[in-house]
Amino acid sequence: MAASPLNFQHLYYFWIVAREGGISRASEALDISASTISAQVSQLEAALEAKLFRKVGRNLSLTDVGHVAFRYAEQIFTLGNELKHAIKGWHTDGPILLQVGLADAIPKLVATRLLAPAFAALPELRLSCLEDRPDRLLEELALHHFDVVILDSPLESSSIQAYSHHLAEWPLAFFGPADLVARHSGDFPQSLESAPVLLPAAGSAIRRQLDRFFEQEDVQPRVVGEFADSALMKCFGETGAGLFPAPSSLADDLARQHDASVLGILERYTVSYFAITVERHLEHPGVAAICEAAS
Repeated sequence: MAASPLNFQHLYYFWIVAREGGISRASEALDISASTISAQVSQLEAALEAKLFRKVGRNLSLTDVGHVAFRYAEQIFTLGNELKHAIKGWHTDGPILLQVGLADAIPKLVATRLLAPAFAALPELRLSCLEDRPDRLLEELALHHFDVVILDSPLESSSIQAYSHHLAEWPLAFFGPADLVARHSGDFPQSLESAPVLLPAAGSAIRRQLDRFFEQEDVQPRVVGEFADSALMKCFGETGAGLFPAPSSLADDLARQHDASVLGILERYTVSYFAITVERHLEHPGVAAICEAAS
């Protein structure tokens, strides 16, 4: 008698529970009741005649069999996503959807510049962008809700299997209105001592570079604001609230849009940007165009 075929819906719910770390989180991610998810996982265990989870306190942990099932599920649903991309979207005459996750610390001008090659390569492109914290974006990428995530640091240690593609690297610089720049223009970077500055929020790649720069140059500016949103930081900078950092390559754009001048360039302190994908070989033509332009 032939074995019953595997129910991939049951496998999918198991995969999400394992990824999210529990049924409650999976319920939130899928917007499905916890009881429904629990029942689906139980049916998968019955079909496989094996327990996939064990209780550890109030949490669930994968059994040895569960780890094996999870590895297969990872491959199955990654391939399924690649199949969907291969036969849908860019092989039709309609608009091609490019779903992008952007780290909230990335300047809007940088994001525009990095994504521009996709528009140049695909006149019918329809872009969907969502800004959030990197950890949340990577969770959504793992669920294939994005085609690519743009971060200001490479993927180092993560619970998801993904690949980093280097896009750009630029030195950092400090900018500000002409009068504020004039007051602090002598003997840069020592002229930053006690100068009012606006900084990215702690934890961002730019902030880590700046903290290292201040320490090594032995200067202590007066921090008057910290921002997760780089665009808001620049708007405050435009009012004269403080000097602000940005990639030096944006000098012309910042002069035009925010009437900001360069105070000084931090040649040895750079910021890099990376495209993060779940595919090693880039299938989406928009993502491919972005990475090819960078290379």
